[in-house]
Amino acid sequence: MAVLPLGGPAPPDGALPATVLHELAQAPFGVYVHVPFCATRCGYCDFNTYTPGELGSSSSPSSWLDAVRRELDLAARVLGKPVPADTVFVGGGTPSLLGAGGLAAVLDAIRGSLGLVQGAEVTTEANPESTSPEFFAGIAAAGYTRVSLGMQSTAPHVLAVLDRLHTPGRPVAAAAQARAVGIGQVSLDLIYGTPGETYDDLAASLDAVLTAGVDHVSAYALVVEAGTALARRVARGELPGLDDDVLAERYEQIDTALSAVGLHWYEVSNWATSAESRCRHNLGYWAGGNWWGAGPGAHSHVGGVRWWNVKHPARYATVLKAGGSPAAGREVLSPGERHTERVMLGLRLADGLPLDVLDASERAAADRAITDGLLTATPGDRLVLTPRGRLLADTVVRDLLVS
Repeated sequence: MAVLPLGGPAPPDGALPATVLHELAQAPFGVYVHVPFCATRCGYCDFNTYTPGELGSSSSPSSWLDAVRRELDLAARVLGKPVPADTVFVGGGTPSLLGAGGLAAVLDAIRGSLGLVQGAEVTTEANPESTSPEFFAGIAAAGYTRVSLGMQSTAPHVLAVLDRLHTPGRPVAAAAQARAVGIGQVSLDLIYGTPGETYDDLAASLDAVLTAGVDHVSAYALVVEAGTALARRVARGELPGLDDDVLAERYEQIDTALSAVGLHWYEVSNWATSAESRCRHNLGYWAGGNWWGAGPGAHSHVGGVRWWNVKHPARYATVLKAGGSPAAGREVLSPGERHTERVMLGLRLADGLPLDVLDASERAAADRAITDGLLTATPGDRLVLTPRGRLLADTVVRDLLVS
């Protein structure tokens, strides 16, 4: 089969080149399910999400779930057989709006089409305000082993800028409720650098995280995405722009506080109490693994072929109901592009990048980064970012790849 141009059309039936399917057996396989529904739109968000007013009667959780079932059945056909998932991640959007019953139905659909391996990691994202003890008990009974709660901050004025609806104390309470019903892995997500956030605001948020006793934390610098309400507010001068120096200080503040209590970084934006507490699904992304992304706008990757679905839920459902693939386009990565991605993603990990992945000129650039205090070489010839290197990770990667 001829190699497709970058960003070329996807086959109507979703077929993959036979040459890439053999890679399925060489790495863990993940399933991502995108839930496009949100109760309201957060001002900073540019994800493929829709509020009830934006969708009207064109789509519903029920029609979305029917379409997801069809896509998972399509996945089994395209892959040539059921490929049991090592990891599942239900994201969005706001998956918790589906309720425990809806999330159970999603997992049942995966079991019925592709299957789950014994001991699979099964994660759902959840907004704290749309959870309850009954919700957590329901998803635990359905087979979810991990929950990622969108905390963002405990400062009311920061939550207001981000258009978050939960009260400051709700994420910690939700984490306790999840642990109480036996969900073994609980993560809290922070956003730092929001206009108006102070050192003390972030310190209070970190104190709350530590009180929650979770085994995983994700912390992301706020990004002002073009076309969002937040970007318009910044452009009008209602809010100050972001300051890179402040973002660096906030990152160091987070890393210091988490490391002091045994939450250690394993990816630039993620900390865990142990190797077992790391998010295996996301590690699959960073390791260049294989996954099928189901849902409107979801992205997939198998054996160097990447594709992405149509974005609107109604169009997504219509294409699948007609028997076709919802893929809007795809690209076949060249060996050079796969190498670039391996370097970009591998260097973000605390486990580091094997030195033998690099060519001679890239090794020379790595030596310069070591001299500059941005990289360190560990036993076993792996390159790992130093604390300063993590702040400049994009620059380190760029210097290696353009050497």
